[in-house]
Amino acid sequence: MNENKTNINWFPGHMAKTRREIQEKLNLVDIIYEVVDSRMPYSSKIIDIDNLIKDKPRVIIFTKYDLCDKEETNKFIDYYKSLGYIVISVDLLNDKDIVKKVLNASSGVYEKLTESRKNKGLKPRSLRALVIGVPNVGKSTLINRLVGKKAVNIGNKPGVTKSISWIRINKDFELLDTPGILWPKIDNQKHAHNLAVLSSIKEEILDPEMLSRYILNIMFELYPDRLKERYGIESIDNDNIVDTYDLIGKKRGCLLKGGEMDYDKVFSIIIEDLKNNLLGNITFDRIEEVK
Repeated sequence: MNENKTNINWFPGHMAKTRREIQEKLNLVDIIYEVVDSRMPYSSKIIDIDNLIKDKPRVIIFTKYDLCDKEETNKFIDYYKSLGYIVISVDLLNDKDIVKKVLNASSGVYEKLTESRKNKGLKPRSLRALVIGVPNVGKSTLINRLVGKKAVNIGNKPGVTKSISWIRINKDFELLDTPGILWPKIDNQKHAHNLAVLSSIKEEILDPEMLSRYILNIMFELYPDRLKERYGIESIDNDNIVDTYDLIGKKRGCLLKGGEMDYDKVFSIIIEDLKNNLLGNITFDRIEEVK
């Protein structure tokens, strides 16, 4: 099991189509809701979003805030606010104030829209917001919370939303839902790996051993106590990574008949433990990467 240095790039054809459709419909929307994953607030930020949405007013929505390392993620929130953006953070499942937070963040744009139309002798109309983000960042769950019912399908994997569609929240508020998009080439492979292990890139196209190795290494770098608590790991030697897998496998019951290790099961356990928050609240980006 030699160290896997394969670059990760995932850009299905529908993403290029989505980008074109966003640009075609951009003149129909008043505000952008840019959704980022609180556990990777830099890696999950669309790298060329400024070119994509031009000068439209923007609210950055940090989803999955309940799953992140708040001390680290708050540094990104403060940073984006310092750039002049409106930023809100939400717990998609338990936050009772999501609708209020989003509407309050949008109120200034709605007031300007209403005043502008009034000055032109036009009737008021609903605020139209474009929801955009990388795959599996929580856009569909956010929309369902805003609607108050299941308006779009959701799933803990990328590619659930297939097409652009308008969703009416109420007479004053409409959303344009978009499929998750990435960019044609992910140059920063740390960001690519973050996107991969936190489910923004389809697991089926990736090597589970590579994902497991990355999870162990970044956890050892950033949260070593969690690995010791969960698996009994006190050090990682990438030249002998199989020893680490054996330690986890023995602790978690991955031995086959005859004492052979089921490494596929070990890899699955590591990946699922991260996905299910069993390694604790994490943030894999650091503000030093931005500044």
